Amino acid sequence: MAKQAAFRTPDLYTLHGGGLHVSYSTTGIDGKPHFTYQDSQGSTSFSGDQIEVAKTPVGDLVTVFIRRTVDSGSTSFSVLIPTVNLPGTSTPVNIHTEGITAVHRFSIIPALNRGQTEVYSFTRLSGTAEFVEF
Repeated sequence: MAKQAAFRTPDLYTLHGGGLHVSYSTTGIDGKPHFTYQDSQGSTSFSGDQIEVAKTPVGDLVTVFIRRTVDSGSTSFSVLIPTVNLPGTSTPVNIHTEGITAVHRFSIIPALNRGQTEVYSFTRLSGTAEFVEF
C-alpha cells in the first residue's frame, strides 16, 4: 500500500513587491499571530487582535490598519494568503499573491461622505511560505 504524502501548513509568510515588505506569522512564542508591514514611510508591527483574518474560498484575507485618523478616515492593508501544502521538510516554498491597500475616506462633514468611500490599489507580492517551530 502506498504511503500518503504528509503535508504541513505554513505558519510564516515573508512577502515583498512594489516597495513593500510584509511578514505574517499565524502564531508566535506568545501564541498570537504577528504581522509586520514596511513601506517607504517606515515599519509597523501588529499582533493578536490588531490582525483581522477572514477565511474565504480563495484563501485567508489578512488585514491590518496601517494608518488611522479620527476625522479623515484610515488606510488598511490586506494580503491574500493562499493555501499552501508544504512537504514534510522544513524547506520554504515560493508563493505569489496580491496585497491590497485600501484608503477608507471619511469626513466629519456628512455631506462629504457621498459616493465611493474606499479606494483600492493592488500590489503583486512574492516570497516564501514555511513552517517554523515557535
